[in-house]
Amino acid sequence: MPGLTPAPAFTLPDAAALTAHALGRPVRPDERLAIAVSGGPDSLALLTLAAAAFPGRITALTVDHGLRAAAAAEAAGVAAQCAARGLPQVILHRDGPPIRANVQAAARAARYALMADWCRAHGHGLLLTAHHADDQAETLLMRLNRSSGGDGLAGIRARRDLGGVLLVRPLLALRRAELGAITAAAGWQSVDDPANHDPRHDRTAVRALLAATPALDAAALAAAAAHLAAEAEALAWAADLAWRSRVEAAGPALILDVAGLPAALVQRLLARAVSQSGGAPARGSAVARLAARLGAGQAGTLAGVRCRVLPGQGVRWQVIAAPAHRVPQKKP
Repeated sequence: MPGLTPAPAFTLPDAAALTAHALGRPVRPDERLAIAVSGGPDSLALLTLAAAAFPGRITALTVDHGLRAAAAAEAAGVAAQCAARGLPQVILHRDGPPIRANVQAAARAARYALMADWCRAHGHGLLLTAHHADDQAETLLMRLNRSSGGDGLAGIRARRDLGGVLLVRPLLALRRAELGAITAAAGWQSVDDPANHDPRHDRTAVRALLAATPALDAAALAAAAAHLAAEAEALAWAADLAWRSRVEAAGPALILDVAGLPAALVQRLLARAVSQSGGAPARGSAVARLAARLGAGQAGTLAGVRCRVLPGQGVRWQVIAAPAHRVPQKKP
């Protein structure tokens, strides 16, 4: 395919093998893949690799959030380059009011929602993004600085379900420089998002720290996150077993028998019980504080869910949705 094959001396990583590793199974011959392409060098490298590994089965998706004046022109530039290479590409636009608060997080959520909706509507079961080892190292350091627990320190996961569409990140073992070389060799014209250099973002500071500290090896940090992800997966498996044997329904309440369980397993059961009782997802640190209160014999509330220690033998906790707040009625 014109423009997609790097110079003969350049060997492309095996995208099919990388995707199978991240997915946990080989990509089936009938599966179609959407590739998240912002126009940056990382995503264009992913598109290059996917086009070589899955010819005729991919579609590039570019999201224009409308956050920057240049975004529309950048998306059009990606579309033009894809058209010149015979690659299907779709520009998705976010509707709704402007994003004012938590801009990066809100934009990310909107981006994934738009791409997942498109995938479901067009029969693309896999959505690939270009997160790489340097991203993973930055994420691990940021979460260490926030006192994250095991799940947070596992970093960017290799795969995640988006409501019937699998989000897959096949490049977590590759470095940013490798991806830049692939993009340059393939002849793409990439763009640089100004947000990558905005000092207001924690990631910008952590990226600068990594660049200025040779003793911090991004590849090693990314490998550590992968080890933590494997351990988190094992703990999730153990928590599923414990849930079936240690949790029972008692009317509207859930009763947890946590006697003798390790703290990490107790916190997983408690977080799941709170969620199933109607509570919003809570940070691990909040769940840990609640578990500590209950362990000390005190009651507590999290995300609108009440928890207390039941009297009697063993350690049994009751988790139940708090009654809705009632507004007093005015007398006529």
